[in-house]
Amino acid sequence: MNVAKAQLDYWKSLVYQLRIEFKFGLNWWTLVSLLLVSIVSAPILVVLAHIFYPPGETWNHLAATVLQDYAINSMILIVAVGAIALLLGVTTAWLVTTCDFPGRKFFSWALILPISIPTYIAAYTYAGIFDFTGPGQNLLRSLFGGTLYFDIMTMEAIVFILAFALYPYVYLISRAAFYRQSRTILEASRILGKGPLTSFFKIALPLARPAIAGGVFLVVMEVLNDYGAVKYFGIPTFTTGIFRAWFSLGDPDAAIRLATILMLFVFLLMWLETKQRGKAKFSGNDTPFKPMQKFSLSKPKTIAACAACAIPFLFGFLIPVAQLISWSFQTAGQVVNTEFLRLVLNSFMLALIASSLCVAVALFVVYAARLNQSVLTQGLSRFAVLGYSIPGAVIAVGVLIPFNKIDQSIDRFMTTNFDISTGLILTGTLLAVTFAYLVRFLAISFNPIKAGFENMGTNLNEASLSLGTTPLKTLKKINLPLVKGALLAAAILVFVDVLKELPVTLILRPFNFDTLAIRAFELASDELVAQSANAALIIILTSVLPVIALSNLMSRGSKWKT
Repeated sequence: MNVAKAQLDYWKSLVYQLRIEFKFGLNWWTLVSLLLVSIVSAPILVVLAHIFYPPGETWNHLAATVLQDYAINSMILIVAVGAIALLLGVTTAWLVTTCDFPGRKFFSWALILPISIPTYIAAYTYAGIFDFTGPGQNLLRSLFGGTLYFDIMTMEAIVFILAFALYPYVYLISRAAFYRQSRTILEASRILGKGPLTSFFKIALPLARPAIAGGVFLVVMEVLNDYGAVKYFGIPTFTTGIFRAWFSLGDPDAAIRLATILMLFVFLLMWLETKQRGKAKFSGNDTPFKPMQKFSLSKPKTIAACAACAIPFLFGFLIPVAQLISWSFQTAGQVVNTEFLRLVLNSFMLALIASSLCVAVALFVVYAARLNQSVLTQGLSRFAVLGYSIPGAVIAVGVLIPFNKIDQSIDRFMTTNFDISTGLILTGTLLAVTFAYLVRFLAISFNPIKAGFENMGTNLNEASLSLGTTPLKTLKKINLPLVKGALLAAAILVFVDVLKELPVTLILRPFNFDTLAIRAFELASDELVAQSANAALIIILTSVLPVIALSNLMSRGSKWKT
């Protein structure tokens, strides 16, 4: 009874607080922000709602035959890829942060470069390298004899390919966490007689654990979002199952149920990640900060450190990019034409529109939360960034369902009253694709913009508003000039991610509308891997520039905020 009464009192106090906010703190900024977040969150809610619908025959068939395979394969991928990415990312981050060895400065930024290669491009590039007539197989035969054959199209191979493509997520966050740790803590450990390895496992690693877990979580999300790589390697997962149910079997209900299960699984992972993090901080704030002092290594350890950093860079970036450049020189004459230039224009146009829209919506939601720092606005800001944690195929399904229903309602109304069939107005248009990008990538623009406002502080805003300046004019005259760097960074990050996005574009693109990502995937699927290199290289080179800029930003930064 006491527990029930305490919970009832809590909900009463929360409702009362919300009523006070609506009565005294609600303004049109908050209302518009609420509307925007509701629209952006609609696809996720649509997918979740379908779990209560009765299942159809196709779903019963899938549940009895392939659902277990989808679950097992997806679980194997996230566990294996996550473990290898964890090992690669943490090891390299610790080495470049705390050790002094030849090439350390180069590896500090070069180890980020694999993140510029989409997983599906890395997958079919390695498949081409180890094709029967590929350079990898020729090298193996020349070294070990003519009968040796290495089968690349296996689960084990795709695990390593995905791990080498995605480990930079762990490396980036781990490197930042290690950099924030003051050498005072490690010096205390060394004074107590602990060696470097013991200090790492007993001191540095536990302090960085919440950050490292966040990096592994991002890797897991990317694995669950992947469609191109697992499809090309013939490995059935939840994402490939969604495509198969929708396009091959023609049953949207079954596709939606698969999407719902996948999304519930993602929510479970998010809850577990938040639970393990708890109230832990990335580093101790009670110790005076002193930058890490680089350890000098013996010759054998120097060789081992160089090898540990060179292997991820070699297999994650250098080998696939070198192969793509070679293929590009061979096929550019027959591939690069007017049609190819149209693909470049389509891709860059979509990326520019989506990045502008994401930045505008994120700016509005962040600024509204600063004007009215209440439970409602803070909750809205957290809910707005949920889409990036949801696989692209799930978001595409969530967008397609309501857009299709709206189209049917409009067509029914026009046919009944005016005898005019409107057909599909929203479904299969650039509007649907752009909206899905907004849902998926709003978080990417939201976080840099929010960080930019937080670094600016609140004094200028408070002074401007106290002088009677309107919030809109304050935003225009004071905030925008000060956060323009954050806005540009957010736009570039979204631009690059839209260029690489595959599942959303495949499901929602208009008829006869292709992008570089789609063309690269389709050519590779048709076993024209060499011809796909030109589109892949443009995506990679466009992504490399922001990656290098990010590395330079990290190098210039001092003590990062948690």
